[in-house]
Amino acid sequence: MSSDESSNAPSERRDAVREKALQVQAQQKRTHRIRTATIAASIVAVVAITAVGVTWAVSSAASKPMLEPANATDDGFVVTVAGATEAQEIPATPTPTPTADPEASPTPTAQPSVDIRVYVDYLSAGSGEFQVANSTQLSKWVTEGAATLTYYPVAMLTAKSNGTKYSLRAASAAACVGTHAPDAFWAFNDAVLAKQPDVDSDGYSDTELADIAQAAGATSPKVVRACIEDEDFATWAKGATERALKSIPDTDDVVLTGAPMVLVNGMPYVGALDDPKEFAQFVLTIASDAYYKEASASPTPTATP
Repeated sequence: MSSDESSNAPSERRDAVREKALQVQAQQKRTHRIRTATIAASIVAVVAITAVGVTWAVSSAASKPMLEPANATDDGFVVTVAGATEAQEIPATPTPTPTADPEASPTPTAQPSVDIRVYVDYLSAGSGEFQVANSTQLSKWVTEGAATLTYYPVAMLTAKSNGTKYSLRAASAAACVGTHAPDAFWAFNDAVLAKQPDVDSDGYSDTELADIAQAAGATSPKVVRACIEDEDFATWAKGATERALKSIPDTDDVVLTGAPMVLVNGMPYVGALDDPKEFAQFVLTIASDAYYKEASASPTPTATP
């Protein structure tokens, strides 16, 4: 071997090693670019799928109309069927003493019925106290036609049930019963308030509320159950609460400030919630005022020559 050949051998080996290293480096760069492109494509695909999902959810929510309960007047449900048979009666309104004046107004022969409205939150302890104390006489007055009774489900304590939104769900459930089984509304309303969950508890589940509705005699139990478990009227209940917080119809600028709020002929009751005698006296006072007001507004008979 010549000296030239021996001197060139190390140089050739270095060139071969360098060439091999360059090839490996180029391969690594290609692999990195492919991996980066693959990750980027995956991210784009995930974002696209997410966007499609969000768009679908939003469009589905927008296309689903808010359900309005039937049989509701100004967001309230009139009680037409009550189960009690014994109760404290509204005391009779005293009859105005007739005068000798021949032009005096005639004495009305019938006392006008009293309009009682109850704004009830099914998690409110006061709502439960009022119902338990007054349900017997309320049902009696309704049965005898002495009063009209309307319940307005509201959700003021939605945040007080460990995240289960019991107030809202119970109001929605009441609307389901009032819509699909109105004859069972009184019994359902009474049952939910009589065995009321504590504030800051989970409250009844939707399934349990449906069970109570069925036990209360709800007709079409499958329809009522589906309505309650799907929370069909939850959006309505939220809106009804907001409307009452702004204004209560047929009152002198009365707004909902707490639950329960009990109105008798538009006048708020501010007495003890658990004292049926005090409430009955308030109803009597309002009924008497309405009686005398109607008597004074009656037309005066004209004497015949």
